[in-house]
Amino acid sequence: ETRCREYARMRGYTVIHEPFVDDASGSLVDRKGMRAMLAFLRKNRALKIRVLIDDISRLARGMKAHIELRAAISLAGGELESPTVEFGEDADSELQEYILATVAQHQRRKNAEQTKARMRARVMNGYWPFACPVGYRYEKQDGRGKMLVPHEPLASIIREALEGFASGRFETQSEVKRFLESFPEYPRDSKGELRFQQVTNLLTRVVYAGYVQAPEWDVALRKGNHEALISFETFQKIQDRIAGKA
Repeated sequence: ETRCREYARMRGYTVIHEPFVDDASGSLVDRKGMRAMLAFLRKNRALKIRVLIDDISRLARGMKAHIELRAAISLAGGELESPTVEFGEDADSELQEYILATVAQHQRRKNAEQTKARMRARVMNGYWPFACPVGYRYEKQDGRGKMLVPHEPLASIIREALEGFASGRFETQSEVKRFLESFPEYPRDSKGELRFQQVTNLLTRVVYAGYVQAPEWDVALRKGNHEALISFETFQKIQDRIAGKA
């Protein structure tokens, strides 16, 4: 934003709208900020607005999306500019733009591949590299990176729910759901509700038994380095009950 504002000042442009922001890059359809910007351009077409982006890599995550967004901005009456690249309509400028967009796409894909490789290695070594499960929090430890550690009071609530279902104290998942709903601090969805899928996820996640796995990356079940909330035997009882084998 600072670079774009400085570029506008040097060019003598007047900033007529605060930055349109997206939390993540994506296609044209699923970007709230991009849709809002295109609507603003169409509404003010007569002004011939210039759209400023910090770098070509910030517009789209892929070549196809880049082309679609460039066309959409133009059709809405906007003109794209950037402090780092000159957008022109001649063949040479278009070639340079597409080369830069292709390089940016390659870098993003390489970064994604490297991130995946690092995460897979973490799982293989017994660490949980994914989103933090309810009942845990991440704590950075010397020489071990981010580690899962129990997060109270949620850890105790989850332990009681899991052990209660395994022992038969809670006969159904509905009873587990009602038990969890009795605690205001237990996380709900965006509508403030606790859904059955959240309960199912809780009952079937082996991470609570102190184990990790990543079948989609061919990493089999193995003992994790984090503290378990329940024993593996309790976890197996839960799976048997869900499968109707109890």
